[in-house]
Amino acid sequence: MKIAEKFEELRENKESALIAYICAGDPDSHVTKSAVETLVEGGADIVELGLPFSDPIADGPTIQEASDRAIRKGMNPDKYFELVKSLSVKVPLICMTYYNIIHKYGIRSFVDSCIEARISGIIVPDLPIEESTELKQCCENNNIDLIHLISPITNDERLKKILNNSSGFLYLISQTGVTGSDSNIDSGLESLIKKIKKYTDTPVAVGFGISNLSQVRNIISYGADGVIAGSVFVKTIASGKNMEHELLQIAKELKMGTRHD
Repeated sequence: MKIAEKFEELRENKESALIAYICAGDPDSHVTKSAVETLVEGGADIVELGLPFSDPIADGPTIQEASDRAIRKGMNPDKYFELVKSLSVKVPLICMTYYNIIHKYGIRSFVDSCIEARISGIIVPDLPIEESTELKQCCENNNIDLIHLISPITNDERLKKILNNSSGFLYLISQTGVTGSDSNIDSGLESLIKKIKKYTDTPVAVGFGISNLSQVRNIISYGADGVIAGSVFVKTIASGKNMEHELLQIAKELKMGTRHD
């Protein structure tokens, strides 16, 4: 399923999207596969699978540590794509990784592997919009969404460039900093969502620091089309205690907040 189709389905059902992130290969591929299936059972509408990188600059300690564990266990791009191909869930899958991996793998080869693995979108946090032309063109030619990030400090000029070059959804960062931060969600988030929606029909999903039902409900009330939660799931996997049960309960709780009253 394509990302746009999923958002359209959710709109018809009067829901917004729960997008769940986990790091592939943490602590191993078997656990990742089980975690993905559990998250979807719990209500995740889209799953973002991190392809671990040694220097994940956009990620906080929780996901950095997960990436390190996965790499130490041997996770690499080839194993990543084999793992994703083995998944049978019927929701869009997104690859989140860093540009050094894509560049070394080869843009065309990387996109081809995404196609084979039925990946619907790619997020590259360290790829500036001005340098994304080659990857964007390759993604467009193969019906894969290249999803860009917008922060509370993105100026109007960059915002317009991003809006004109994004597909799937817009990843709106809820706060300055890294993933998993305990800081409060930016006070100007509601006005920023409304501003973005004046210029585009592309869905807006909010991430970074999203971990509880109250946050989800607030963000959806601001007009967001989805929320992205990651560190809360990664921490649960790392704890190893009743993982499937805990993941299921957290996903169900967060999903409740995406349903429109």
